[in-house]
Amino acid sequence: MITISLMGQLQTADGERDLACEVPSPMSIRQVIQRQGIQLRHLLQLIREKKVLVTINKKIASEDSLVQDGDAVRLVGHDGMGGTGLGPSM
Repeated sequence: MITISLMGQLQTADGERDLACEVPSPMSIRQVIQRQGIQLRHLLQLIREKKVLVTINKKIASEDSLVQDGDAVRLVGHDGMGGTGLGPSM
């Protein structure tokens, strides 16, 4: 099982910030998010736009980084200047 923590203003549609999910074998962050369904799907676009920082066990990662049982994933909204990064793209 891995834990996913949504930091800052990030949350699921239901208002959750901490999720636990089973990972039967190593898989990418992208695959883990896709497996969570609609509640996290919007985060993939924010990661691609570099508006969400991904860390695995406190180390910077990407949507292609692999996670495995026991890992802690954090998704942090940012804009590089101290903001949340969740506003519209210009």
